[in-house]
Amino acid sequence: MQHRQKLLLLTSIFCSSCAIGPKYQAPVVPPVPAFREMAGSDQWKTATPSDGALKGKWWEIFADPELNKLEELVTVNNFSVKQAEAQFRQARAVLLGDRANYYPTIGSSPSITQSDHGANAGKAGPAASFSLPFSASWEPDLWGRVRLSVENGTANAQVSAADLENMRLSLQSTLAADYFTLLGTDMQIALLNQTDDAYQQNLTLTINRFNGGVAAKSDVTLAQTQLYTTQASATDLQTTRDQLEHAIAVLTGRPPAEVEIPAGKIDKPPPPIPTVVPSALLERRPDIAAEERLIAAANANVGIAQTAYYPTLTLTASAGFLSPNLQDLFKWASRTWSGGPGISQTLFDFGRRDAAVQNAQASYDAAVDAYRETVLTAFQQVEDNLANLRVLAQESEQEAAAVEAAEQSLVLETERYRAGTDSYLNVITTQTIALGDERTAVTLLQRRMTAAVNLIVALGGGWDASTLPNTDQIRSSAMGDPATVQKVAQPKNTP
Repeated sequence: MQHRQKLLLLTSIFCSSCAIGPKYQAPVVPPVPAFREMAGSDQWKTATPSDGALKGKWWEIFADPELNKLEELVTVNNFSVKQAEAQFRQARAVLLGDRANYYPTIGSSPSITQSDHGANAGKAGPAASFSLPFSASWEPDLWGRVRLSVENGTANAQVSAADLENMRLSLQSTLAADYFTLLGTDMQIALLNQTDDAYQQNLTLTINRFNGGVAAKSDVTLAQTQLYTTQASATDLQTTRDQLEHAIAVLTGRPPAEVEIPAGKIDKPPPPIPTVVPSALLERRPDIAAEERLIAAANANVGIAQTAYYPTLTLTASAGFLSPNLQDLFKWASRTWSGGPGISQTLFDFGRRDAAVQNAQASYDAAVDAYRETVLTAFQQVEDNLANLRVLAQESEQEAAAVEAAEQSLVLETERYRAGTDSYLNVITTQTIALGDERTAVTLLQRRMTAAVNLIVALGGGWDASTLPNTDQIRSSAMGDPATVQKVAQPKNTP
């Protein structure tokens, strides 16, 4: 009868298990119907259906083979990416440890003891004792403490996976921006070299006119000053190019001495970039996904803090063999066992548990606010880069007209100088204006390419939240499944 009552008591305890902690719900953000920059504009097109959106290797939209090669190296060689991947594996290991708490702990501690006094088979002398015990202890997850820990570990592992993707996206965009800046610098150098040739011809013309008594010595010195200043500017740009090349080398995980990027140019303005609707932006940015997973982890922490109000049940058992003789150790008569439940409950802690719950709740509220701030910042970044690209496109058209007018003015001024009807100072002034407009046009093209990269990053690149590893994937990768590790740790090329 007593055994039945104990069984009923244990059954009632197990059946009373309930889920503690608030049920997680993703926070609501203020709805944004559309990006303002897209209203009334034929330059932007919403990516509908979704197969028009950027996927996977977003940099391929620029159709630059050299950029494609460098971007692939970032994913493979960059040490910041490797560090973030190691942090993801660390989060997986923590989750695996949390999941192990569902199961009992089993151990053994064999021992041989001797005493100086005693009798062995009726003879005085040292006595020996041989012991081979096995023990097990288990804490049933009555109030969901282990479940909440697993939920917290899963969310943190997903945060780490999203951080890994965000690191990749950030470094890929940095490389693309550096690469287009390097190409813009190459174009500036090429422009100055072409201008240098033209200034050399003008200097020769001015010297000939001076030797013929037509031009003044001041015209020669002006032409020399302009030529040498242009050469110095080209030399200075070479330092900028070298530094950009070195930065790209480090981003691709290689020593600067081993990297040499051939001179190139930006052949065309940035391609059209399909823009997602604001609601889809929440699924397209890894930083937003990371913030949302942090909220889920904080929500689980609230439940973990609340479980401290409930008792803890521990089941322990031990069994083994104990004998004074080694040859009798494994006989049935040498068996020994013990077991029983234990319950512990904090009765008074003078507000410690209340403080822990309040702390966890405050952390949750802070995570929600950080998430909403990240979402609003994402909307701002998309609007900023849409506006930037629109304004830069208009400015490029205006600058192209200015370059054309400056070149025509330079031809007219040069002809007037050759005819002796105008001073060389006017030629110098017109040349300076023309060169400045041409360099500004190159700078605007480079800025447009960089703004296009920034817009792609603001839209989340080729990533979406569906690529985050689920619980099973994280668990199998933590247990050493190479295929799952590669799937989680390597960039996704969404079909």
